[in-house]
Amino acid sequence: MKKTISCCALLLALISPRIADAAPGSSHYLFVWAMEAQHPHASVPEMTPADIPARRSGLGLGKDFLAVFDIRPGPSFGKLVAMLPVGDAAQAHHTNYAEPPNDILYANDWLGDRTYVFDLRDPVHPRLARKFGSVGAFGYPHSFVHLSNGNTLATFQYSGGFNHAAGGLVEFDPQGKVVKTASAAVAGHPDVRPYSLAVDEKHDRVVTGSADMMAAQVSHVAQVWRLSDLKLMQTMPLPPQPDWYYDTAADSSEPRLLADGKTVVVPTFNCGLFLVRNLTGDHPTLQHVYDFGYRTCEVPVAVGNFLVEAAQSGHAIVSLDMRDPEHPREVSRILLPPDEYPHWLALEPGGGRLVVTGYGALDTKVRFATIDRQTGELKLDPAVIDFTRTWPDGWQGSAMPHGAVFSNP
Repeated sequence: MKKTISCCALLLALISPRIADAAPGSSHYLFVWAMEAQHPHASVPEMTPADIPARRSGLGLGKDFLAVFDIRPGPSFGKLVAMLPVGDAAQAHHTNYAEPPNDILYANDWLGDRTYVFDLRDPVHPRLARKFGSVGAFGYPHSFVHLSNGNTLATFQYSGGFNHAAGGLVEFDPQGKVVKTASAAVAGHPDVRPYSLAVDEKHDRVVTGSADMMAAQVSHVAQVWRLSDLKLMQTMPLPPQPDWYYDTAADSSEPRLLADGKTVVVPTFNCGLFLVRNLTGDHPTLQHVYDFGYRTCEVPVAVGNFLVEAAQSGHAIVSLDMRDPEHPREVSRILLPPDEYPHWLALEPGGGRLVVTGYGALDTKVRFATIDRQTGELKLDPAVIDFTRTWPDGWQGSAMPHGAVFSNP
């Protein structure tokens, strides 16, 4: 009898992790926004519309496309289940940072000034719902956030043409109709270029970073808006920080709302981290609270009490404990191979998996990591999805992934 019980216990122990891995609530699919590229590592001009022909030729670009991969644990992991090519590629870039509750995903080709909107309600049969370019004077949208009323709020980098002047915010209804627009232009700050955003609906606020995608100028501010009418409330200078060479108070990038639902932090591309003080007051300000120690930091993700940052120049992903936002504390760090430069992070809803895309060797693959939601501990997952393959549309060779999000459970 004891032997039977021991065997049963052993069998249960062996299968329990796999049951946990495949537990209800985990994501079945990964949606990846990418572009076909025969020469993904080629050095090409890429930062103005005039460079698009040379960029397409040098990289050997084909189409932008949305790919759907099975990411359930087991033998089907990494299987391509759908591919939806759309327009000619110039620079497949950002999507929403997570799949919205209504399963409508925005994805932009930034340099091409084209945004595609995908219906993912049937995840293995994605559908192109619509596409758009500039909206009035605003062009080159960058980041997208789903609102609880079903609308989508987007940052647009420019107005009046490519890098002509500050862009602003545009709010779309669920059918794609423009319901509100607002300019980010403010006297005395000609270098404002809305980059990404954090939305605090409870307190009727939006915080936007300011950084130019083409790096033609440097910005030293972030901005606070009233969500309900998109009124620009304050343009906040980033307090300058002493540094012998790099300016950590330059080019605010990807603001994030923390788990308490009221605290917003603003990273910079030079790896500074700033806390928004008095967010709902008349005069919000920024306080420097942390230096990641690297000098190129990219897309972060908030995971409960932790902020996870892609520290590109250090080939690292870093987890900070943010329970005391004035005194962030590093709790974990993982190092990627030295030829991988992480850029994009996204979190599995309700889970602990992170998806990573980037540059260098990450130009043509998707990597995964995990985070313990209780401790913030990070672990690098050996699993990768290779984007060099024969694709269903007939493309032979490489593709370059960028925005990637897990499916809703």
